[in-house]
Amino acid sequence: MNDNRRIIVVSFQFSVVVKSIEKRLVDEGHFVTVIDPDINTVKGYVNDASLFIIYLQTDLVDELKMDKLKKLTDLPESESMQMILIGEPSVKDKFVESIPVLKGSMWVDRPVDMDALVKTVDNVLDGKADIEPEKKRILIIDDDPSYAKMVREYIKGAYKVDIVTNGAQAITFLAKAAATGQVDLILLDYEMPVVDGPQVLQMLRQEPFTSTIPVVFLTGVGTKEAVSRVMALKPAGYILKSTSKEDLLAFLVNKLSN
Repeated sequence: MNDNRRIIVVSFQFSVVVKSIEKRLVDEGHFVTVIDPDINTVKGYVNDASLFIIYLQTDLVDELKMDKLKKLTDLPESESMQMILIGEPSVKDKFVESIPVLKGSMWVDRPVDMDALVKTVDNVLDGKADIEPEKKRILIIDDDPSYAKMVREYIKGAYKVDIVTNGAQAITFLAKAAATGQVDLILLDYEMPVVDGPQVLQMLRQEPFTSTIPVVFLTGVGTKEAVSRVMALKPAGYILKSTSKEDLLAFLVNKLSN
């Protein structure tokens, strides 16, 4: 480790996520210190730090916390401080509007994709902050276009998302994608007319260009019997269609970070 890779993580409170960020960056060879946003504490690191990562909890609109963050950006050295902000995509515009000096900072969405964060950190430290981390690609296979579009709206901020409505379309799409950009995960409706989810999964496993893509079933039935039937096919997992946006994003981050 060397001091020119020193990273300061600023967070209002300890959390498992912040600890995970610290561990991952240390594993990548960085020297990492986690501090609270006290102005005097931050001043002690300004001259030695290569990068500040500010982890924003969901209640960042709290007046006291916003005041502390504004004080950080009022430091004389703030214009030369390299920063990455981590927060909910829904509050990004409002937050940056409240503190305009942060408009040039990189932003990483919560829930945190650790691979994307590491790439963003490397880009900033290597002077390539204008390069956005490449988003992972998810294909939704569902005969209900309304539900598929809702899921796309949920996750499009964090992932590239494509939709097809049946197995035949999926095979055609994935054959083309194999040459232009591999799909990282498939969300597959379990119950579809004509060719259902289990049959589509079998088709995907028989094709060399799709056999290794993780497939997660989307199911509207959460009974023990239904879940046992789904998991007997040995997919990468399953998601109930009633799952909330937050839980869906957390599930995908976990699956695509492995």
